[in-house]
Amino acid sequence: MMKKMIYGVDLGWVTQLESMGYRWLNESGEEVDILAASEEMGVNAVRLRVFVNPPYSAFWQKREDETCMLGYCDAESVLEMAERVKVAGMQLMIDFHYSDYFADPQYQLMPKAWEDANEEQLEQHVYGHTKEVLQLLSDHSIVPDWVQVGNEINHGMMWPAGSLEQEPEQLVRLLNAGYEAVKAVCPDCQVITHLASVCSEELCEPFLKNFFAHQGKTDILGFSYYPYWERFKSDKDRLAVYLKRYAAEYHKPVMIVEVGGPDTDEEECYRIVRDAIEAMKEMTNQEEVGVFYWESEAISDILPDHYPLCASKLVGEKTLRYNMALCAFREDQE
Repeated sequence: MMKKMIYGVDLGWVTQLESMGYRWLNESGEEVDILAASEEMGVNAVRLRVFVNPPYSAFWQKREDETCMLGYCDAESVLEMAERVKVAGMQLMIDFHYSDYFADPQYQLMPKAWEDANEEQLEQHVYGHTKEVLQLLSDHSIVPDWVQVGNEINHGMMWPAGSLEQEPEQLVRLLNAGYEAVKAVCPDCQVITHLASVCSEELCEPFLKNFFAHQGKTDILGFSYYPYWERFKSDKDRLAVYLKRYAAEYHKPVMIVEVGGPDTDEEECYRIVRDAIEAMKEMTNQEEVGVFYWESEAISDILPDHYPLCASKLVGEKTLRYNMALCAFREDQE
């Protein structure tokens, strides 16, 4: 049976970049909507993140010397972008960070409005926030295909209450609250549990063992694949070994929900995406496989923190075009 292949991009910065005057060209040099430019590259799905109460400016002073652009990722802004995704005929993934800012293995900051909540109240907050956002989408006839409950949660989320090390059982209860909220609004939606560093057992197995030991609920195990950050050369065979191991051990389908390479090296970006696609296609026991490129629409030169793993190039004043990275998506469909 031919697998259904998901070729996805995360476009969480789009509406903020548009408000700053940025535009995108297709390969013929014509100005088009970013979704049309993405479709031309073979993209058939979009991932959008949601923060709880992000700052109005949509910038985060992460450290004294580091400012991050968050994107317009409050619920109403996500609805606006999700409507565009559905009009374009693409599938949709919603990614809950359960924070006011980016959540990742180094930062899992409790939403400010939830800081004084006890354990039971936190579970209610997770459930309520998840349900409220998804109900907003549903009320506008938008049903996501996948929902991530947490983002790169190897060490837990909403620290310290959801810390893997300090509160392992409470962490699972929080995640299950999110799962139940998804199913209450979108019963057919697939819930994804997302970890960073797919090729590191040391960083993935402690979470997974704890999660399933305490009856964690999920439909898909999602992973990030960033050879650049972990300083190893992309290796399709190595990636496939780890994906197969997690799928076999925990009896869940797997997906690459974040991938990226240095936007200064188009060939390396392309190779990383190609490896991810080929590794996913080796997953013989699941009907649907997927790869999502994180923030493909930007380039490091225009970002305040110069995040280096985008997939576009600057071709004029505030004018962007995809580099060759996403050609791997299109070529896989030819």
